[in-house]
Amino acid sequence: MRAERGQASVELALLLPVVAVLLLLVVQVAVLARDRVLLVHATRAAARAVIVDPDESTALEAVRQLGPPASRAHVELRGDRTRGGVLTVTLTARPTAVPIVGRLVAPRALSERLVVVVEGRG
Repeated sequence: MRAERGQASVELALLLPVVAVLLLLVVQVAVLARDRVLLVHATRAAARAVIVDPDESTALEAVRQLGPPASRAHVELRGDRTRGGVLTVTLTARPTAVPIVGRLVAPRALSERLVVVVEGRG
């Protein structure tokens, strides 16, 4: 009986780091999902703005109004900016990384792309 004293403490000390890392992994996955949803929302907002005024400053303003982390996204427009032209709106952003596991699990960048038909500016 005396030889088993402190066994629970030793087991807890051995398992606690593993449990902590697993918890951080779950949090990182949740944060990545949130960042992805926010990037999709920001891309839709930029695309709506670009349909009317096909200029990068318009897309940037639409994204900036959403606040962080979407406001840190890089906006790129490619295609025909004249009325009736097809324009591709691409947003790229760095995902939020949770300490310890973020660099191991999180991708370097998240990207979302939408294709729209320009209705403004003749």
